[in-house]
Amino acid sequence: MSFEITGKLLEKFNTIQVSDRFKKREFVIESKESSNGMEFKDFIKFQLTQDKCNLIDSMQLNEEIKVSFNIRGNKWEKEGKVNYFTNLDAWRIEKVQGKNQPMIDDGIPAPSIEDLPMEEETDDLPF
Repeated sequence: MSFEITGKLLEKFNTIQVSDRFKKREFVIESKESSNGMEFKDFIKFQLTQDKCNLIDSMQLNEEIKVSFNIRGNKWEKEGKVNYFTNLDAWRIEKVQGKNQPMIDDGIPAPSIEDLPMEEETDDLPF
C-alpha cells in the first residue's frame, strides 16, 4: 500500500553503506495539520534505499516537498530477544510548486490536466 504526505524538508543525511549489498539515506520533513484552531507539527523521518538514495539530492532544505512512500515492518531476533521495527520507505519525491502544482523530482513542473493536449475526436469507427 502506498501513501503520500507533504511537508517542509528539514534534514538530509548522508548515504550509509550498511553492507556490500545495501545502502540507505534518511531525511526528515515537518508536516503541519490544523484542528480546532490549533496547529500540530509532526517530524517524520523517511528512508531511501539502493538506487533511490539520490532522489533527495536536488531538494533544498526548507523546501515544500511531497513524499510517496510505503510502510515496511520487520522482525529482528538476536540473542533470544525479539524486536520489531517500522520504516517509511520513500520511493518518489516531488517539489511542491505553489498551492497544488507538484514538480517531478528532476525539477520539471508536473503537467496539470489543463496543460495536456486534448485529442481531436474522430469518427473512424467501422460501423
